[in-house]
Amino acid sequence: MRLVDLFSSADPLTRRGFLSLTARRLLGVAALPVLVRAPEAGGDEPVPLGPATARNVIYLFMRGGMSHLDTFDPKPGAKTQGPVQAIATSADGVQLSEYLPLLARQMHRAAVVCSLHSTQGAHEQAEYLLRTGYTLRGTVRHPSLGAWVNRLAGKVNPTLPGHVLIGGSGDMATAGFFPPQYLPLPIGDPESGLKNSARPKGVSEEAFQRRLARLRAMNEAFEQAHGHRQVRAYAGMYDEAVKLMRSPDLVAFDMTQEPEWVRQAYGDANFGQGCLLARRLVEHGVRYVEVVIGGWDTHNQNFETMSERCPVVDRAVAALLADLDARGLLSETLVVIATEFGRTPDIRRDTSGRDHYPKAFAALLAGGGIKGGVRYGKTDAEGREIVERPLSIPDFNATIAHALGLPLEHVVTSPEGRPFTVADKGRPALELFA
Repeated sequence: MRLVDLFSSADPLTRRGFLSLTARRLLGVAALPVLVRAPEAGGDEPVPLGPATARNVIYLFMRGGMSHLDTFDPKPGAKTQGPVQAIATSADGVQLSEYLPLLARQMHRAAVVCSLHSTQGAHEQAEYLLRTGYTLRGTVRHPSLGAWVNRLAGKVNPTLPGHVLIGGSGDMATAGFFPPQYLPLPIGDPESGLKNSARPKGVSEEAFQRRLARLRAMNEAFEQAHGHRQVRAYAGMYDEAVKLMRSPDLVAFDMTQEPEWVRQAYGDANFGQGCLLARRLVEHGVRYVEVVIGGWDTHNQNFETMSERCPVVDRAVAALLADLDARGLLSETLVVIATEFGRTPDIRRDTSGRDHYPKAFAALLAGGGIKGGVRYGKTDAEGREIVERPLSIPDFNATIAHALGLPLEHVVTSPEGRPFTVADKGRPALELFA
């Protein structure tokens, strides 16, 4: 059987794996392992943008379901609060839990959203809804918010990725039915820089160019014989990878460029250094950066876990907001702290834990045109029910999209012919903007 016939008869996953493996073998690099998950999809079209209050997003994801009562929405004196105290902040009338004393000093720059609610109470489904604005289905994979941002608004720096994921696995954020160039670039360890971004030792420039030429020839043969849009998309991705390898902006990933006192301000943990890398990336024109910290699934020993996890986030986020502001970047960078759902107000007697609670939870927004020093929405005295201005997950995503000037009504059609918009039917919370 001819090679092109073998490729044509293979299933999509096999074709994707073959393309990725072939490129890695020919080029001698492995900078894009995430490519094996890319779907077939159509091309792009120019989209008119609306007025924007932000250019970039730094999205800090608390994976596992962070307790709202023990962070952004404390209830002093309520039995549901447990042993955690509420503290005053730099914003009048806004309190945080005692676990966040450094962030409390920055609350005049931020807005706390206390009325989020989700329709999903299991991790995978809730995380998918938060990232995409759509319910997880077996028939279609929806693009994540970072993919929407870069498809509709475009890249700021043409040689750097438009979306970088720090500290999370490559399958967390997806391009869905978009072309593979909208996949995030995953960075495991922020201090290790961008791995596999240089030509390997032993591969000369001449040999490298010969391998590129072979790959292009294979791609052209496949496309001419079978018209696979996927091959075109992958060819573009490899061209982007080569541009990145040769870009002077690769210095954005080099954390050794930062003074030691700045690195210490963010903390030694991977999350803190990930926040510092996020600041470096937006400085160099990466439009959407996500930093992930897990460990919030506190069915057991909720208060012990929170006392360990919160200081890491507290130090890093406080440093990030102050650093962005000092560099003049906070006004154009929307910082988001979000989680897939909250934790139950009731505390388990057997484990001192809190279980999943999608009915009411909290998030934080700062910079990028957000009104600082305010609390949006409200839960009751025990943190059980939303009593003012409920905000759904699609509404929350629409608020982020609105800050970036994305057209909420613009329809993108999937390869199957189905229409989708950036935040489904979500409407932005306009009261959050200054």
